[in-house]
Amino acid sequence: MRGRDVVVLERNEAIGMETSARNSEVIHAGIYYPTGSHKAALCVEGKHRLYAYCAEHGVSTRRCGKLIVASDDAQIDGLRAIRAQGLANGAGELAWLDAKSAGELEPNVRCVAAVYSETTGIIDSHAYMLALQGDLEAHRGTVATHTTVRALNVAGNTLRVCTDDLELLADHVVNAAGLEAPGIARQAGCDVHAFYARGRYYTYTGTSPFNRLVYPVPEPGGLGVHVTLDLGGGARFGPDVEWIDDIDYGFDESALPRFAEAIRGYYPDLDDRRLQPGYTGIRPKISGPGEPAADFRIDGPEQHGIAGLVHLLGIESPGLTASLAIGERVAEALAC
Repeated sequence: MRGRDVVVLERNEAIGMETSARNSEVIHAGIYYPTGSHKAALCVEGKHRLYAYCAEHGVSTRRCGKLIVASDDAQIDGLRAIRAQGLANGAGELAWLDAKSAGELEPNVRCVAAVYSETTGIIDSHAYMLALQGDLEAHRGTVATHTTVRALNVAGNTLRVCTDDLELLADHVVNAAGLEAPGIARQAGCDVHAFYARGRYYTYTGTSPFNRLVYPVPEPGGLGVHVTLDLGGGARFGPDVEWIDDIDYGFDESALPRFAEAIRGYYPDLDDRRLQPGYTGIRPKISGPGEPAADFRIDGPEQHGIAGLVHLLGIESPGLTASLAIGERVAEALAC
């Protein structure tokens, strides 16, 4: 939209078949992330941009709100810290609810306290991605599917992208390869490593017992097994956290008892026979097990000294919410 000739190289048969689609489809408020981090600032900015973009382009969203719940007194201090973090980030109103007030909003939730985020919502992520593709193509950009990037070479001021069939010379390259982004970045001399945290989602058969999203206090590596809603009114639970060595979207049902136990922490009446295997997603992490969660990395010429090149690294949650704000930062880094 700023006058560049753009081609998007996509290895799959269509856009958005991996991280962009295999997630909770939540528009996050910007609550959990360290104040001043890319994750905090870009989530809050991206949330406003995303709601506005979707309204303009006819993409379905719903500001259903979210409860973050403490299941016992030992989690109260953690919940208070989460609320304070969200307020410091400008994440919007975050009401503190006692058990009675939380139960009035969501009668099936068991908790001792909760924080209510009004600006959290859900999105049709597939329709959103198609709208982005439509904008790209309306401005004479191209998506080249079935095109796998094999190498990124830097020679002087020349950026050379190699696929199975082509060698492309570009003035600008944006490495937005998700799970594969660290590997591509290393080819250009970037010091970064990939870690993979797989999460399962179970769909819930029958009428959803909730009208809002319900999240536990976060766990190491993720936000905990939570309930999200789809725009049709259905519910799904997930994701859990399983560190894996390679990209593998397989669904292992052996964790179902542990999964159900986590859900019963806030939904004791769960009938686990209603949980059906849904899908898995993999978080494209750049920090490993036991390490503090890494911030988004938007590594442009200012960071690595290579003109025209931007790496997007560790774009896990809240990457979907932050996506339009991230795009703006990429354009700024390339002086587009």
